[in-house]
Amino acid sequence: MASDTLVSKGEKTDAISGLDALEIAGREKEPSRARKLWFQTWPKLTAIALAILIWQVVVWSGWKDSWALPGPAIVFPDLWEYVRSEAFWSGLATTARRAGVGFAAAVAAGLILGLAVASSKILRAALGSMITALQTMPSIAWFPLAILLFQLSEQAIFFVVVLGAAPSVANGVLHGVDYVPPLLRRAGINIGARGFNLYRYVIAPAALPAIVAGLKQGWAFAWRSLMAGELLVVIASKTSIGAQLQYSRELSDTERLISIMITILVAGLLADAAFGAADRAIRRRWGLLDRNN
Repeated sequence: MASDTLVSKGEKTDAISGLDALEIAGREKEPSRARKLWFQTWPKLTAIALAILIWQVVVWSGWKDSWALPGPAIVFPDLWEYVRSEAFWSGLATTARRAGVGFAAAVAAGLILGLAVASSKILRAALGSMITALQTMPSIAWFPLAILLFQLSEQAIFFVVVLGAAPSVANGVLHGVDYVPPLLRRAGINIGARGFNLYRYVIAPAALPAIVAGLKQGWAFAWRSLMAGELLVVIASKTSIGAQLQYSRELSDTERLISIMITILVAGLLADAAFGAADRAIRRRWGLLDRNN
């Protein structure tokens, strides 16, 4: 009995040796969810605190009068009042609707264009460089044409948001498809995946990281185009974040102007966090991140 017990213990020791022992040790040291959240949060909080400190130091330097550049102690109470106002929520609803509809249309157009160009050598030769040229074109340069075509209307803003974001999405699809290993394509064809099924089950999953990167960049262009559009195309019957920013400038209400700018910045940070979470989930699924990240 004693010898059998020793043998069983030896077998268990051999079973958890090598890489298995390292994996078990890693699981034992896995930090808690609260600790993970703190590790992800404190660098951002430190950066925000540093930015506020620099802002306050610039105010203390007397570089500009307080009416032109108010300090955090003046702006943050106004920001709190602004967030609690009806104007904030109605403007945010209008801006969010425009951003959602415009970005969704840009994603659809970019995905279709990117897949079409990636699958056709003729379209690649004809439109490949044109997509990059459209991506580098400033969004604000489209507004004179948009206003001529659609006047000062929602359609003008929508037109520019789509043109600003779709090329980035299409380029993300192109780069993702181009970097799919040929061996993976051949393996998909050998198991019977051809045509649409090859793209659906083989190429699209392999190109997903680049596509997500293109979506993230496309959102950045869509958000910038939308803010420029709301500053230029002010529709009196529909308040928006951009229109309120323009009104604050015209009224020289610097406290409210900076409060609205902070709101725009926070919206951008939240969108970046969402895309970052999606990217981490994809990399974790592919085994590029361990479970502690």
